[in-house]
Amino acid sequence: MVSQRTKLWLWLLSINLFISTFTFGGGYIVVPMIRKYFVSQKKLFGEDELVDMAAIAQSAPGAIAINLSTLIGFRVAGRMGAVISCMAAVTPSLVILVFISMFYTAFASNSLISAVLKGMQAGVAALIVDFVVDMCSMMIKERSLLLTLMIPMAFLACFVFKINVAIILAVCCFLCIVRVWWNERRQK
Repeated sequence: MVSQRTKLWLWLLSINLFISTFTFGGGYIVVPMIRKYFVSQKKLFGEDELVDMAAIAQSAPGAIAINLSTLIGFRVAGRMGAVISCMAAVTPSLVILVFISMFYTAFASNSLISAVLKGMQAGVAALIVDFVVDMCSMMIKERSLLLTLMIPMAFLACFVFKINVAIILAVCCFLCIVRVWWNERRQK
């Protein structure tokens, strides 16, 4: 008889393999899939916790998708869950890269493969827009003028005024830290 823990590990393995296999574009593209399976269907944690884990995954070194899968695995099933989720997140990419490298010359000049990849780019763009809309709606729910204005201001700073992204990120982080400090100070 299979224990509940083993069933959870097998589920983590299968769902992370599935997500990693079918989400092209990496990074934040996995967030809607993770939301669907972990938050909406299984209700293993809430939307706010997912956003927090996504922020941690992005700030840690390494690929966001792998970091997020590892964090979620740890949250759901401890250290073993983290190991299983990490391995499941990495495996499909490694298999695909090995396969492509073996037949690189055939893939490089194939117009059908090029067309499929172009179509996948459109899908990735749609998923990124979906993620940004979800994140914006969560910020608006929090009713924070700072967070609501931060996205368009960062966009303007980057694309209109050509300010370096690292500077924009540092300023946004500083403003958020000041906001948290101010809110905690007001509550005391």
